[in-house]
Amino acid sequence: MNDIYKLLVIATLILFSGCARVGHDFDAQNVNMIMIGKTSQSEIVQMFGKPWRKGIENGVTMWTYGRYTYRVVGQADTKDLVIKFNDKNIVKSYTFNETVD
Repeated sequence: MNDIYKLLVIATLILFSGCARVGHDFDAQNVNMIMIGKTSQSEIVQMFGKPWRKGIENGVTMWTYGRYTYRVVGQADTKDLVIKFNDKNIVKSYTFNETVD
């Protein structure tokens, strides 16, 4: 019964707080410093810190930086940066998105 009470308290706090945040914030101003074919993984870490997620798509190394804030009332506030690297760990491509008012 104690676990059910804890779960109920957590659910109530989330409901009344009105928002949930996932991911890690990063400095979006650095996005325009990324140069395809030139910027290395170590330079990306210097600009943005460690990625929130790492993965592979069709054999291509992919890093994701993201911060997602969802609200019960009002618009979500999100931004994400997905970077793909070539076999020499140099930026192959990237995509940056954020919500706008």
